[in-house]
Amino acid sequence: MNYVKITADQCKSCGVCVQTCPNHCLAIGSELNALGYQSAVFIGEDRCVACGLCFYVCPEPGAITVFKNEQPRKETETEKGVSL
Repeated sequence: MNYVKITADQCKSCGVCVQTCPNHCLAIGSELNALGYQSAVFIGEDRCVACGLCFYVCPEPGAITVFKNEQPRKETETEKGVSL
């Protein structure tokens, strides 16, 4: 399975990744991140080809990671950006 992981607290909601994705696998979510932005979210579970365009156009280094032929793993609370 191909998928995209977006580190919500690094996303500034510019929407460049959403506009660039050729298969419409990303959208701007409704929840606010720690900085008060609505971060991008991955919605293309069956459409992502792991082309990496979202990664390359994102102005925030490290905000997007693209996985090809891997199974998503469950994130811990720390990885989600939630302070304990």
